[in-house]
Amino acid sequence: MSSQRVVVIDYDGGNLASAARAVEEAARRARLPVTVEITNEPVAVRDADRIVLPGQGAFADCARGIEAVPGLKAAIMQAVEGGTPFLGICVGMQLMAERGLEHGETAGFGWISGEIAPMEVPGLRLPQMGWNELSFPQAHPLTEGLGAQPHGYFVHSYALRGARPDDLLATTDYGGPVPAIVARGNVAGTQFHVEKSQTVGLRILANFLRWTPGVVPG
Repeated sequence: MSSQRVVVIDYDGGNLASAARAVEEAARRARLPVTVEITNEPVAVRDADRIVLPGQGAFADCARGIEAVPGLKAAIMQAVEGGTPFLGICVGMQLMAERGLEHGETAGFGWISGEIAPMEVPGLRLPQMGWNELSFPQAHPLTEGLGAQPHGYFVHSYALRGARPDDLLATTDYGGPVPAIVARGNVAGTQFHVEKSQTVGLRILANFLRWTPGVVPG
């Protein structure tokens, strides 16, 4: 098996090194030959076999960080439209939506229906921070082998609202159901930090490295 080239996109969005290390560890455990590169070079993004977009902080700031690198957003869009598997983590997942409402209204990639809105959780603390159990409304290759009562590590005050049910691979409960994993075509995202979610996170990353997605987003 030839080595896969995985690009972790660098746009000053945080968690780059830990995300890259987690991909490398997931590949090692799954015995998958992988080369991981942290970069914001558009050509490298277009040529990647798989793309990982980490993120932490505000939706608007992360969107501006991508826009600030000449050609980067266009390269991401071109790669995804060409079928390259894409994984967004935390704000990287949120950027897959149509828009974000944090610090004003900001356009997202528009691959997943819905918007990123403030969480409404009366009586509960925000941000939602810590381990929360995942529930799975449908089966998907990305969520195989996670074991009984899997948990992810969450840190967020905004969440996806208005998603299509068939885009939801997993939810968690925090004052009501909260989208935790989404996917459509060759794009997927986790609201929780897979790089901080230990065995569950590493298994999801290994599943992503094996994933052969179907149609591109439409």
